[in-house]
Amino acid sequence: METKVGSVDGVARPMCSVMGGLPWAACHTVAPGGGGACSPDSTLGRYIARRLVQVGVGDVFAVPGDFNLTLLDHLIAEPALRVIGCCNEINAGYAADGYARCRGVGACVVTFTVGGLSVLNAIAGAYSESLPLICIVGGPNSNDYGTNRILHHTIGLPDFSQEIRCFQTVTCFQAVVNNLEDAQQLLDTAISTALKESKPVYISVSCNLSGIPHPTFSGDPVPFFLSPKLSNQMNLEAAVEAAVEFLNKAAKPVMIGGPKLRVAKAGSAFVELADACGYAIAVMPSAKGLVPENHPRFVGTYWGGVSAAGCAEIVESADAYLFVGPIFNDHSSVGYSLLLKKEKAIVVQPNRVVLADGPAFGCVLMEDFLRALAKRVTSNTMAHDNYRRTLAPPGEVLESQPDEPLKVNVLFKHIQNMLSSHTAVIAETGVSWFNCQKLKLPEGCGYEFQMQYGSIGWSVGATLGYAQAANDKRIIACIGDGGFQMTAQDVSTMLRCEQRSIIFLINNGGEIHDGRYNGIKNWNYTALIDAIHNREGKCWTTKVQSEKELKEAIEIATNEKNDCLCFIDVVVHKDDDTNKELLDWSSRVCAANSRLPNPQ
Repeated sequence: METKVGSVDGVARPMCSVMGGLPWAACHTVAPGGGGACSPDSTLGRYIARRLVQVGVGDVFAVPGDFNLTLLDHLIAEPALRVIGCCNEINAGYAADGYARCRGVGACVVTFTVGGLSVLNAIAGAYSESLPLICIVGGPNSNDYGTNRILHHTIGLPDFSQEIRCFQTVTCFQAVVNNLEDAQQLLDTAISTALKESKPVYISVSCNLSGIPHPTFSGDPVPFFLSPKLSNQMNLEAAVEAAVEFLNKAAKPVMIGGPKLRVAKAGSAFVELADACGYAIAVMPSAKGLVPENHPRFVGTYWGGVSAAGCAEIVESADAYLFVGPIFNDHSSVGYSLLLKKEKAIVVQPNRVVLADGPAFGCVLMEDFLRALAKRVTSNTMAHDNYRRTLAPPGEVLESQPDEPLKVNVLFKHIQNMLSSHTAVIAETGVSWFNCQKLKLPEGCGYEFQMQYGSIGWSVGATLGYAQAANDKRIIACIGDGGFQMTAQDVSTMLRCEQRSIIFLINNGGEIHDGRYNGIKNWNYTALIDAIHNREGKCWTTKVQSEKELKEAIEIATNEKNDCLCFIDVVVHKDDDTNKELLDWSSRVCAANSRLPNPQ
């Protein structure tokens, strides 16, 4: 029985006749010298390896299982591809997530069902963050489809569709490759869809097919190409005309960058408009790192009641706000408490512009709109002038007394001093969000966190993946003890890969807030990392409980131990990470979550 699946956004569709911008025949043409002959290395596994390298994947994060071993053999044989074995599937998925944030695409390989369902949570997170991630699963033998047999690693039913049905809502395309005749078509369609949609895709490859030569895989794959997206020119001109009229009559307009700047690849266009318009520039919390904070008119993070000092007042008092790529959910809107008025807003999404209460202009690419608007808009610095006039300088974090317990704000004062264009910050879900949001990012400093999905423990795998992709940066990971306990194992993978990240473990004794359900057993974290290290690789650990010890640890980590993984267990009081922003934010989000049911 032959199984072919193609879907976009979870809806089954006929197979597309154009893949990656090339006609179907071109995608299956053998490169010069291939001759159409079936050479011993003309295998499905080798084709997958070369395709991954071609689209920018240099590292694949994997967990081996008996359904994917032959495929992994072929991936390992590709000189330009490194297979990195992870301790579990969810960390492999988180690592591919972190890798995609840096390189633009990531990939992971797991085994059928028992591995696929384990990686599913990480794939869902990548979907929510609009990351192109290629999830490859080693599937059942092609002869087992339709035989009514029960396989191991499944839930005990002869129907093998449980896994793909789980992936349908968290991937934009699903391909089951159990026939060599159409394998190339399915693979190229899946990979091109991931890149075009900037979402994860699922590919299942039957375990007996990877090593079999086939004529369609002879020679090198043709160069991978995606047709560029184009704006509807009439809609673009109309959208710009309407926006210019709206913005130019405003007295104090502002401009706010959102997380969809990444998927639209419109960062440079945003800066071009920011330079031209003169507006005060802010960033939504989930877009931190996507807008240059060294811009002369940057006013900080706009996050409602927990915004950077002076930022909310400037944004919410504006008579026109230009939101570029926003996502307004309960977290980013602080429990839907933003003091914004729809009639004052222009919302620019990757393919659409909405002006106040209307009209809306579809088929308009964000980058095209921003660049065209930059040529037409009148410069207006009023909002930024008001910001500079009213802003009070932030208070200094005082030096701690010699025997005073370490405070979280003191920790982040020193982390701030570590940042440069050669560093990147990974912020764990939870309390680190609020403290890391206060960091001022120098030009070129990377910053990543997972706000939309908010999966606790994401940062360990993401640090592994991002560090593997960003060879020119040293990663500074801020991870709470609770999140670390969920995914700690893959510190061992960081050591095997000879990474040199600095992990700050924020240890408040396992307490989140009042409530026995939140308590976790406190660990001897440095002893754990020393055991994982096991005198193999380069690793340095220390525990700090005062500012003096912290300063000494940072000095050693950044200089003497610059070439190895550094793990710093930062012991703080169990209530010290409960700052004003967290209390305000959590009370508003709690109020939104605890609303009574609407009357029937």
